[in-house]
Amino acid sequence: MTESVNFWKLKKVMESTTLSKSTIYAYIAEDRFPKPVSLGARSVAWVESEINEWKAQQVAMRDEAAA
Repeated sequence: MTESVNFWKLKKVMESTTLSKSTIYAYIAEDRFPKPVSLGARSVAWVESEINEWKAQQVAMRDEAAA
């Protein structure tokens, strides 16, 4: 059985992370954020589970720094 993959467009990623478009693309360039998946010639989206994992990592890094 294959796992279902949900895609998020940029607007949803921005809402979920509270990051701006420019920050998202800067973080991608720095390998600090999940890369989008090409859906066509002019369309990209992000894998929902990768975004959620990134957010969880941010919380974990905060907690490690506080410890």
